[in-house]
Amino acid sequence: MRAVWLREFGGPEVLAPGPAPDPVPGPGQVLIEVAHANLTFVETMFRASGFGPFARSLPLIPGNGVGGTVTGVGHGVDPELVGRRVVSGTGGAGGYAERVVVDRDAPVPVPDGLPLDEAVALLADGRTALMLVRAAGLRAGERVLVEAAAGGVGSLLTQLVAAAGARVVAAAGGPRKVALLRERGVGVVVDYREPNWTDRVRAATGGVDVVFDGVGGSLARAAFDLLGTGGRMLSYGLASGAWAELPADLAAARGVALLRPGASPAELRALTEQALAEGAAGRLRPLIGQRFPLERAAQAHADMESRATIGKTLLDVR
Repeated sequence: MRAVWLREFGGPEVLAPGPAPDPVPGPGQVLIEVAHANLTFVETMFRASGFGPFARSLPLIPGNGVGGTVTGVGHGVDPELVGRRVVSGTGGAGGYAERVVVDRDAPVPVPDGLPLDEAVALLADGRTALMLVRAAGLRAGERVLVEAAAGGVGSLLTQLVAAAGARVVAAAGGPRKVALLRERGVGVVVDYREPNWTDRVRAATGGVDVVFDGVGGSLARAAFDLLGTGGRMLSYGLASGAWAELPADLAAARGVALLRPGASPAELRALTEQALAEGAAGRLRPLIGQRFPLERAAQAHADMESRATIGKTLLDVR
């Protein structure tokens, strides 16, 4: 089968297309014919340095999220699963390929009416956005700053915040992303690459009650200063390469709660199912900004690292 290999850590160019043995499902496993592979920023960090939650030795086929059709099952698995459209995590590797084998409990069925590419776009980002909104305990009328609001998670958060009756304040990098958010109906949008962007937020809103921080670093530190007593800051990513340096004693003195939400595997599955259901109902629409054929995974990584992408980036495998 066709696949993309990672044989050494380094720049995007180390991702090399090449053949791989066809996987065969063993007892308790299913075989998925992959249509789309989900790309996340943490995968670019793993490719560069080995950073990430999944310890793996090289060489390997990277990729931790796929969508496709079950085409085979191993011993002890219900054969009725064959033909079912699913999304699935891979356990940390194997996703940049035409086929992948996973445990039978890993795939999540895709509801009728939801395109498979949108389901893959909601696999990781949808459950993350739902988890964050749940943890924030949003109240109607609150002012909510979404960092990287034109990204995969950020674009979903803007929808969920608005649906909760709160006021969306979007921060994005560059005129193209700012224009996109305004076209999508976001009222307050600022370019965080411009100096004094927090002054514009404060002038428009007076400050914010909640910050969804997927960037970290200096951007998150500046966003923190917009929060007042009773504010909540939820950090879930470090696209800048580092978490924000926010001393707990400073947050306590300001009356701000610093939150880093998490979920058990069972909760993550339930959140994934909820995201897919919301997508099928048309209430949660992922922004698929760019797509690449499998063989151009290196270019996809390069574009993500350069911040040239918007929304979700997919590899179209089939």
